[in-house]
Amino acid sequence: MSSKKRILVTGSDGFIGSHLTEHLVRAGHDVRAFVLYNSFNSWGWLDHAARDVQSSLDIFAGDIRDPNGVRKAVADRDVVLHLAALIAIPYSYHSPDTYVDTNIKGTLNVVQAARDSGARVVHTSTSEVYGTALTVPISETHPLQGQSPYSASKIGADQIALSFHLSFGTPVSVLRPFNTYGPRQSARAVIPSIVTQIANGRRAIKLGSLHPTRDFNYVTDTVRAFEAVMESDAAVGQVLNAGSGFEISIADTVKVIAETMGIDVRVETDEQRLRPEKSEVERLLADAGRLRALTGWAPEYGGPDGFRRGIAKTVQWFTEPANLARYKADLYNV
Repeated sequence: MSSKKRILVTGSDGFIGSHLTEHLVRAGHDVRAFVLYNSFNSWGWLDHAARDVQSSLDIFAGDIRDPNGVRKAVADRDVVLHLAALIAIPYSYHSPDTYVDTNIKGTLNVVQAARDSGARVVHTSTSEVYGTALTVPISETHPLQGQSPYSASKIGADQIALSFHLSFGTPVSVLRPFNTYGPRQSARAVIPSIVTQIANGRRAIKLGSLHPTRDFNYVTDTVRAFEAVMESDAAVGQVLNAGSGFEISIADTVKVIAETMGIDVRVETDEQRLRPEKSEVERLLADAGRLRALTGWAPEYGGPDGFRRGIAKTVQWFTEPANLARYKADLYNV
C-alpha cells in the first residue's frame, strides 16, 4: 500500500465519488468526504456505505460554490480529488448558469484553496470536452469542442485548474474519464436507463439516439485511475485520458444488456431524450496511452469481454429489489 494520505474527496456523495471514497478508506487513507449540504442530512450514496467505512469518514457538508467552506475543507489535506460537479447534459440546456457556478467557480474555489494550503489536486474532466471525435482514438491533444453548456463548463473548469499549475506551480493533474458506468449511476445515464426499464418489465424501452458510440469505463477502473494519478509525481501538470479503448454504439449496448438479462426488447425513440443535432457527440474512443505510460494504469474491464463483465455486475446490482426501488424508471431523468 502507498503511504497514508490525508485526502479530501469532493462529490463523494455521488456515483463515482462514493466508490472512490470507499476504496480510499479501505486502502487505509484518512478521508474527508465533502458532501452537498442539505436539510435532510443526507450523505448521498455514502448513506448506504458499510458501517466500517462510514465510521472512518470525516464528513464535511458544504457547497463547492462557497469559497469559505471549500477553503476550510481543503486546509489540512495532502490531496484533493475534485469530483463535485453538475454533469447531466440535458439539464445544462435548461439551467446553464448553474453549470458555470458549480463547475467553473467551484473548481476555482478548489484550486485557490489548494494554492494557499499546498495540497495536490486531481481535477475531474470528461470525454465530453472533446465533442464528436475528429480523429480516433482520441488523445489528450484532440481539439476541445463545447457542444453543450455542460461540456463548455468543463472545458472552462479544466483550464482554470491547469492555469493554477502554470501560474502558481499548484500541483494539479486533470483526469479525463470516458463514460463511466456501474452500480449507483443515475438513471439519466444510458446504461442505467436501459437496465431499469427492462428490470421494471418494459419490453419497449424509450431511448434517444442509437447510433452514437461510446467508450464505457467500468467504475472500478475509473476509481483505480484516480488512485494511480494521485500516486504519480509524473502526472502533475498533465491531462490524462482514462478509457477502455473499446467503442460500442448505443444500439449494440442495448443488445448486450438485453442478452445479459435474457430478455428480448425493442427500442422506441423518445423525442425528449434526443440532444439538439449539433450538440450530440457522435463518437468517443479513448487513447489512454499517456495514463498507462505515466502511472502503469490499465483497464481491468477493457474490450468486449470486459464490457460484458462490467455490464453483468451492473445488471446484478440494479436488479436487486432494494436498489431498483430507488429509481423512477417510469420517468425520463433529466
